[in-house]
Amino acid sequence: MWTPTTRQQHSRPVTRYQTDLTDAEWRVIAPHLPKPRATGRPRAWPMREIVNGIFYVMRAGCPWRLLPNDLPPWGTIYRWFAAWRDDGCFERINHALVMADRERVGRDASPTAAIIDSQSAKTTEAGGPRGYDAGKKINGRKRHALVDTDGRGLVLEPHPASIQDRDGGGPLLRVSRCIFPFIQRVFADSGYAGEKVTTATLIAVEIVRKNPDQIGFAVNPRHFEATIDSARAFLYAASVMLLVRRIARAS
Repeated sequence: MWTPTTRQQHSRPVTRYQTDLTDAEWRVIAPHLPKPRATGRPRAWPMREIVNGIFYVMRAGCPWRLLPNDLPPWGTIYRWFAAWRDDGCFERINHALVMADRERVGRDASPTAAIIDSQSAKTTEAGGPRGYDAGKKINGRKRHALVDTDGRGLVLEPHPASIQDRDGGGPLLRVSRCIFPFIQRVFADSGYAGEKVTTATLIAVEIVRKNPDQIGFAVNPRHFEATIDSARAFLYAASVMLLVRRIARAS
């Protein structure tokens, strides 16, 4: 529920687009971005404006070529996005911010419990690999997310929607062992029941089932529905944006 207090807490004093970084948000993310090289041609555009452009495309869902003219050229922003996508920059920033935000609220930097879930979303034929999710009747991609118990994105992976949860869950848990090695227990819905998930790692997988008298949708204990963007880089960029805003508000 919105109150005058919460509205003030979530108010973002920007003069241009709501996706632009505030000064406080820029102070959070700036230390994690690539530093200027000592040699070679100087950067033509401030790094803050590059991030603003990436966040604009992510939230607006527009083609790169339709970026507003008062942002850097779309080709420049896309080149930076592609470079960060290919070298895992978004994943590294997300990892650092997850730990920072957990410590901010008094928790251990690395979680010991997590929640796994997925969401299928439609994509066009030109959108790359896709598949048909017979259960959701959706032709597109599936967004797989492993989050901590407060909803922070830990491991995020897109793949064709035709891959069932029990097939996609195991690889996601295996990836988590290198990034967040202290996870001991994962909560999941019945789509992850079976040996493919439970034997993928040493992580204990607890299936949270529906109540016997439940009719229709209901929020089950320790259940999280992922709602983040489909492409892997944008998945992590979306998580980074949420964490940047959360940490900046607290400061």
